[in-house]
Amino acid sequence: METKTKVTSNHKILKFLRKRKIVVLAVCIFCSIVFFLAVDFYVGSFSSDRLFRDINDVPHRRAALVLGCGRIFDGHINLFYLHRINAAVELWNSGKIDAIVVSGDNSRKDYDEPTSMKSDLIARGIPAEYITIDYAGFRTLDSIVRAEKVFNLEDYIIISQPFHCSRAIYLAFQYDQDVLGYCARDVKRAAGLKMRLREVLARNKALVDVLLHKNPKYLGKQEIVNYKA
Repeated sequence: METKTKVTSNHKILKFLRKRKIVVLAVCIFCSIVFFLAVDFYVGSFSSDRLFRDINDVPHRRAALVLGCGRIFDGHINLFYLHRINAAVELWNSGKIDAIVVSGDNSRKDYDEPTSMKSDLIARGIPAEYITIDYAGFRTLDSIVRAEKVFNLEDYIIISQPFHCSRAIYLAFQYDQDVLGYCARDVKRAAGLKMRLREVLARNKALVDVLLHKNPKYLGKQEIVNYKA
């Protein structure tokens, strides 16, 4: 009888501990989600008055920095890419900028984001001499830091989708850069939602990079940007 009572008591203790572990795990997950979302909001708050969606509201700046992505996705033109090209053309044709720097990943011989961007911008009528290539924009932090350190951009407009512009502006703010963001058209449905969820993680990574004083993968010598007179 005593043994049976002891077994029952042990069973109750194990059951209680299992429930406690589940509760602790649930609380940890909840707190993590809240923290990630709080950082997402915090990073986004830096761009609240610096993002522009209407071309008529954008003030003139000397240059635009187009943040890169792959041109082709699943065998089709990447809409994130296409809309960024469109936004750059809009700024140029409206006389809002006098030069363009295209910054993207060219870490492999068979993958060259910035050259694709320059070629498409030229095809849309922008003179090649006013388009400068940043081959070492491996990630957003690299593109932002190199914009000032390598290309000597001081007052410029960042071109990307709204969520990406917000993170880029946050990073620029941390490096004392005076920037604005011109929002390329966003991508809706599954692709857009997936990218936005990834952006929550990217913003948390950006905060960590700033706190750890991360440097770009590669800087190199300064380069000259040619401005339209």
